[in-house]
Amino acid sequence: MLWTAAGVVALAFFIALEIAARHYGMPGPITNQAREVIFAPKSGPLLYASMGLMLVVLTWRQRFIAIGVAVGIDLVFFLVRWIVDAKMMFGNGALWVIIGVAVIAVTRRTGNERVLLLKGVGLGLLLVAGRKTGDAWLLITSKTRPMVLDQYVATADHALGNPSWVAGKIVEATGSVGAHVLDWVYIQLAVAAVAVALYQLRNVAKDRAFPVHHLVRTFLVIGLLGPGIYMIFPVVGPIFAYGADGTHWAVAHLWPDTAPALVTPQHMPFDEITPRNCMPSLHTAWATAIFIHSRKGPRLLRYGGVFWLITTLGATLGFGYHYGADIISGVVFTLTIDAALRAYDRGWDRSGIQLVAYGAAVFTAMLLSYRFIPMEMARIPWLFGPLLVLAMVSVIYGYMRTMRMWQPKAVPVPKPEPAPELV
Repeated sequence: MLWTAAGVVALAFFIALEIAARHYGMPGPITNQAREVIFAPKSGPLLYASMGLMLVVLTWRQRFIAIGVAVGIDLVFFLVRWIVDAKMMFGNGALWVIIGVAVIAVTRRTGNERVLLLKGVGLGLLLVAGRKTGDAWLLITSKTRPMVLDQYVATADHALGNPSWVAGKIVEATGSVGAHVLDWVYIQLAVAAVAVALYQLRNVAKDRAFPVHHLVRTFLVIGLLGPGIYMIFPVVGPIFAYGADGTHWAVAHLWPDTAPALVTPQHMPFDEITPRNCMPSLHTAWATAIFIHSRKGPRLLRYGGVFWLITTLGATLGFGYHYGADIISGVVFTLTIDAALRAYDRGWDRSGIQLVAYGAAVFTAMLLSYRFIPMEMARIPWLFGPLLVLAMVSVIYGYMRTMRMWQPKAVPVPKPEPAPELV
């Protein structure tokens, strides 16, 4: 019943986004996904990553067959596209395999086996649908929020030392090599998430059940709630509001050479194309989720989680996509969501309620301070800068402390009493 209800809610949500996108003259997530059954996908790696998630419910023999079928279908599509001189991209085969497993589950399986296969298919499709839904959300933010709050966030960012301007100069100094590495990491965030999720879900085929909590759940909730904050707090980012990418809409072409001067911030109009997707930084949020979920993995996975978090922070700031205030808010946003999911799984108790309420209160206080007291924050950076960092660190500490407290305690096995001696 729970999975059915979730499916109905998700379908209604996708239909609503489809209608909203078409209202603005663009295809919605359902149309874009349906097109990729035949036409060149937008992201082949994402489709194969989605298929990888779905494969966790299959046996090793079935996985090899599924991968072979996907590659074979893609080779056929490649040949046809080469003949007709169409756009070249792989990934259709992976989508066909996901759909094929869904058909097999409905027509050839029953009971728990059918449910498990459909859960695997849903897991794979949710990753793809999340990307399409995000694209639709970004379109809606650009069309429905003509005024942005960048001047407020940029002013408040003086309390943190204008980190986007500092990181932008560092990226420029590294040249094309550093920029290419950061750009690749920034774009392939979903691939890193799949690597961690596959480790967490590695025993699903053997146990015939999913673990209670895993990275994909946190990822999806972040993607669901984040765009709602975009609608409340629309921000386009330094490279658009203060850089050349903002064309005539920008305040001035200052990024990353010169930090903006302290002037009374105000709402500023912007184009109907650029997404208002800065506050909070969801790339930071997702990279933080990858980091915390990789902590119990093998050493290579843990190192990968650290690498992806650091390089994602460097890319979000160094490319001018986010302000420092976005980054701090994104960390708090993620830890609060992950804590809420874990508290829901184990049953709400006092520690869970306190942690989630505290994280939500800190996040709300950050947004309110950026909006209503940015000038005070900029004029007293020695006070408000450390306060912002301390607020983030306090949530991190509370999360770590609560997670340690929730760890199952090892119960010592009682030693057997020696047998009485016979006299």
